[in-house]
Amino acid sequence: MTTRERVAIVTGSARGIGAATAIRLASDGFAVAVLDLDETAGKSTVEGIETAGGRALAVGADVSNQDQVNAAVNRIVSELGAPTVLVNNAGVTRDNLLFKMSAEDWDTVVNVHLRGSFLMTKAVQKHMVDAGFGRIVNISSTSALGNRGQANYSTVKAGLQGFTKTLALELGKFGVTANCVAPGFIVSDMTRATAARIGEDWDTYLAARVKAIPVARAGEPGDIAHTVSFLVSEGAGYVSGQVIYVAGGPKA
Repeated sequence: MTTRERVAIVTGSARGIGAATAIRLASDGFAVAVLDLDETAGKSTVEGIETAGGRALAVGADVSNQDQVNAAVNRIVSELGAPTVLVNNAGVTRDNLLFKMSAEDWDTVVNVHLRGSFLMTKAVQKHMVDAGFGRIVNISSTSALGNRGQANYSTVKAGLQGFTKTLALELGKFGVTANCVAPGFIVSDMTRATAARIGEDWDTYLAARVKAIPVARAGEPGDIAHTVSFLVSEGAGYVSGQVIYVAGGPKA
């Protein structure tokens, strides 16, 4: 089976890292399902892919809702083909210090990141097993190592690493690899929201973060997309169960 016959799903791909990843995989020759909570929001990503000559489909689904996930995957199979690449990127933040964090904010983050990745992977893995080929990439974060004001987010990003390693053990014999990409500081709507949350001017916040990064620049969504592109490639079949920190240096 050639790459051009393969179908990839990228969750949370209406913007940011997800959109950059969807566009990159389309340029690599995949047909891409652009899955996001709001189908309409994903249409700009789809239009960008189609303008460049690729094939894509915008799909709306709440990844934490099992019925919606199953319906979305069935639609993708019907309209694009059976997916053998899955990038679990969908995520939200509900930052606060522990004593201020509500149970609802904890549950929202856990449900989207962990339950969502579980449901999506469970729905797609059968197509990978049937094909004898599969690539799963979960988007973690350097926050998995701990980050003040992000008890919920840090926990789920660490959890995704354990989930990834277990998938690698269970699915490897079927030709399926599972890996994790853990971004460091990436310029995005999410990091802009973090600056706003702590009351810092964006330019000041950005300069301070860059000062601590060995490569002396902030990360861009394309940096993550490039790493995902490698991990889902034919040539990465002997790389599985790994966590790759894409953070501009050896430390978070």
